[in-house]
Amino acid sequence: MSAKQKILIVDDDENISELISLYLTKECFDTLSVHDGLEAVTAFENYQPDLILLDLMLPGMDGYQVCREIRTRSNVPIIMLSAKCEIFDKVLGLELGADDYIEKPFDNKELVARVKAVLRRFNITTEGGSLDDLKIVEFPGLSVNLTNYSVTYQGTKIDMPPKELELLYFLCSSANQVFTREQLLENIWGYDYLGDTRTVDVHVKRLREKIKDTSEWKLATVWGIGYKFETR
Repeated sequence: MSAKQKILIVDDDENISELISLYLTKECFDTLSVHDGLEAVTAFENYQPDLILLDLMLPGMDGYQVCREIRTRSNVPIIMLSAKCEIFDKVLGLELGADDYIEKPFDNKELVARVKAVLRRFNITTEGGSLDDLKIVEFPGLSVNLTNYSVTYQGTKIDMPPKELELLYFLCSSANQVFTREQLLENIWGYDYLGDTRTVDVHVKRLREKIKDTSEWKLATVWGIGYKFETR
């Protein structure tokens, strides 16, 4: 029997934490709940979770700071939880490296579904290796491997959260094809993803910080439409 996947729940509301833990435990996850930011960083090191559910409003160190700190050490999937609903808050969380964002109050079944979806993308063995073998696209100086979730750029391995890698792979595998933000949102985050098109812009921005254009290819903006991976 494979080991249970571990979820670190970080929320200062103990009732919410207990409820989330109950639902995830029923789905055969192992959970650990902590209630402030500083404790979350320590728990991350000791518990080594497969995914973190991270509230934004925390005592000691807020969720943004926790996300920033963890991202300096790991690409573990992070889903942010918050009653805040401003686009700025979502974009800031995504820019700091969160993989998803769920507004409170949320439906517990949706939360469980989001957790499973993010884990499935992060660890392709979760569903028994359902992806086809050797999902790799290569261009001069760039290799994107969806089979083992790795990116090599100019001979150097680039650390990249799952959503960034999936977006890059999707664009690269359809080189020179233009995709709208809505199409990218649907293909990478799922048709039922409750985000907005700014999510795509944030992830493209993060990709451009890691993968610089070359004389042979670039991650291009098609103004008024969306994006494409353009080869020359």
